[in-house]
Amino acid sequence: MSTTTIRIEDELKSRVASAASRAGKSAHAFILDAIAETVERVEQDDAFHHLADERWADITTTRETVGWDAAKAWLEARSRGEHPPRPAARVLNGPS
Repeated sequence: MSTTTIRIEDELKSRVASAASRAGKSAHAFILDAIAETVERVEQDDAFHHLADERWADITTTRETVGWDAAKAWLEARSRGEHPPRPAARVLNGPS
C-alpha cells in the first residue's frame, strides 16, 4: 500500500472531520470511502456511456428500434406482473 498526500483547505478539512465523526469513522476512513465511491460512480458512468454508444451504433447500423408507445405498453404490462411478448422492432424512417 502506498501513501498519497493531499492538500485541502482548512474549512474542508474541518467539514470532513465533522462528517467523519457523525458517520462514526476516522477522517482517513471517510476520505478513502469518498474516493472509492467517486471512482465507482465514474466507472459506472463510463460503463453506461459505453453501453449507450454500443446500442446507438446498433440502431444506426440496423435502423431498427422499438417505438415508445410499444415499449411503454410492454413495460406497463411487466410492472403489473404480466408476461407479454417483447414488442417487435420497426425500421426507422428518415436520413441515415
